Amino acid sequence: MSPTLAPSTVRFGTHEVAFPSARLQELRDANALLDDPVALRARLDEDGYLLIRGLHDPGAVLAARREILERVAAQGRLDPDAPLMEARIPAEGHGAFFGKTRNDDIKSAPAYQHLVRSPRLMRFFDQFFGTPSMTFDFQWLRLVGHGDFTGAHLDNVYMGRGTPRLLTTWTPVGDVGLDQGPLVIGIGSHRAESMRRVRETYGQMDVDRDRVKEGWFSRDPFEVADRHGVTWGTTTFRAGDALVFGMYTLHASLTNTSRTFRLSSDTRYQPANEPADERWVGDQPKGHYGWHSGEQVTIDTKRREWGV
Repeated sequence: MSPTLAPSTVRFGTHEVAFPSARLQELRDANALLDDPVALRARLDEDGYLLIRGLHDPGAVLAARREILERVAAQGRLDPDAPLMEARIPAEGHGAFFGKTRNDDIKSAPAYQHLVRSPRLMRFFDQFFGTPSMTFDFQWLRLVGHGDFTGAHLDNVYMGRGTPRLLTTWTPVGDVGLDQGPLVIGIGSHRAESMRRVRETYGQMDVDRDRVKEGWFSRDPFEVADRHGVTWGTTTFRAGDALVFGMYTLHASLTNTSRTFRLSSDTRYQPANEPADERWVGDQPKGHYGWHSGEQVTIDTKRREWGV
């Protein structure tokens, strides 16, 4: 069940905002629906996300966290005087580390690979889709540093070449409090009439084809909220919790105001018998190949063109 959250002030982008509040609500969990795939699909259609407490085995999450942090520490990226599992940023360090490369030693960690492909997780998606599921061979592992955050965006602009039934799973690899910058969901943004034009323009963008310099729709979450009527929501997370959402659900993150890295993983799941975006599957996924090559255009230029 969801923990009871005491009122607090958090940083969202560059804004200080009360939580929970009308501007930043608490997400509701879907655990009561876990034995009913039809109800889960209906909830996803309604809210644009599923918050599932304990979707992963917490022990598997912590094993992956330890294995990843051992490798990060070996690179000199952690404070050597702090406990390993704390993931404390060194005094001279501040920026995020994104495990993006295909053969990255950190992403190859066996415990992490087990976490994102565990029988427990794959059974959930098999039941949700009503058919055998698969996950991309490319994973996105994040260590988000002090002062960093993710701007508002839709995942379709990065991986929209396959089935429309593709889902993102955001997994905090360990406990994540509000000060560490957890994910924030635009509740119902995937179907809101106020977001229709955004979905029809920005949402159809392909960063490799269109070479828009920024994949994010906006760095300012409340510019989006005020202009397009988006209601934001987040929560605190314990090891094992996860958020599942579709390609047209707007999302971002709070700003990490702590001195520890926010360790999290983005993985994608879909029916195995439906087309997969070729950039993210295979022994050597090519990933983004055209995004930052050649002439680029800014998202502000495109937004003026689209009128959004």
